[in-house]
Amino acid sequence: MKVFRGLPNDQARAPCALTIGNFDGVHRGHQALLARVRAAADALGLEAAVMTFEPHPREYFARRSADLSRAPARIANLRDKLEALEHGGIDRVIVEHFNEHFAAMSPQEFTERVLVDGLHVKWLMVGDDFCYGAKRAGNVAMLIEAGKRYGFQVETLPTVLEGAQRISSSAVRATLAAGDLEATGGLLGHPYSISGHVIHGQKLGRTLGFPTLNLRVMHRPALQGIFVVQVHGLGEGPLPAVASLGVRPTVEDAGRMLLEVHIFDYAQSCYGKLVRVEFLHKLRDEEKYVDLPTLTAAIDRDAEQARAWFAARDAHAAAASVQQVAATSERAAGNEATRAGALTATDRI
Repeated sequence: MKVFRGLPNDQARAPCALTIGNFDGVHRGHQALLARVRAAADALGLEAAVMTFEPHPREYFARRSADLSRAPARIANLRDKLEALEHGGIDRVIVEHFNEHFAAMSPQEFTERVLVDGLHVKWLMVGDDFCYGAKRAGNVAMLIEAGKRYGFQVETLPTVLEGAQRISSSAVRATLAAGDLEATGGLLGHPYSISGHVIHGQKLGRTLGFPTLNLRVMHRPALQGIFVVQVHGLGEGPLPAVASLGVRPTVEDAGRMLLEVHIFDYAQSCYGKLVRVEFLHKLRDEEKYVDLPTLTAAIDRDAEQARAWFAARDAHAAAASVQQVAATSERAAGNEATRAGALTATDRI
């Protein structure tokens, strides 16, 4: 998959089937849209393309108004978003820098400069509530008319539902904020995870008896707290661990977001390695403690609870495996008895 920071240059442009959006989390609604884009691209002999934005437009306007509370929490970092888009069958992604100039584009300017001249769009799919241009002045009806004028087809994707619930990035953020990782996985179609390169920290966890691998989190994440996790990328299989995602209020007051992961019974150096931390279960919210001994005791309790969670999960899996083997044996015995009965009947004949 090709990734462009801004519009491709003249040599890199190619006719495409395009969709536009923030794609935070690339949830099941997004996945349905990507599948439709991929199918259209194949049918028309085009490249499948996505235009997304960095920063999130709402984050840009929140910073401009000096009210960061209006910025949405992030479900995924850019690396994880791009990986999910590639997994969805996309050939090229345009990461457009959302700034004052881009925000001021009229719908007509966006159509001509971005869609027609910049991307050579021949087929376009958007959500049924899509708006574009300065002050969100453009809508789907205007886009359809522009497509007739400039020679590209426009389709809309109806809302994807989970029961009666609309599958959206807002819904995913809500389940993450509530610590409901099972519901999050249902909306995403897979377990929630964060990837990143392991960085050097203050080495405080090592002195407390709980060495951690640390991942920098650049944006306000949609979930915070203490979690049972497993780490991918350091061995043949996932490694069991306990993690803290937050601002570490007991040891610093800078408000810097960090993901700290203590892998059980693991003592290898992994600085610089790319890992993926899969979130399995929330233990509690982050807390500020009066001193380091109190913090250490809390970490010890968290680690014990996480180990107990893994033990219970493994025991449940083992019991299910035994039941499956027993059921298979019972079916085999029944089939054998049936065959024996059939032979006996044949002998009587």
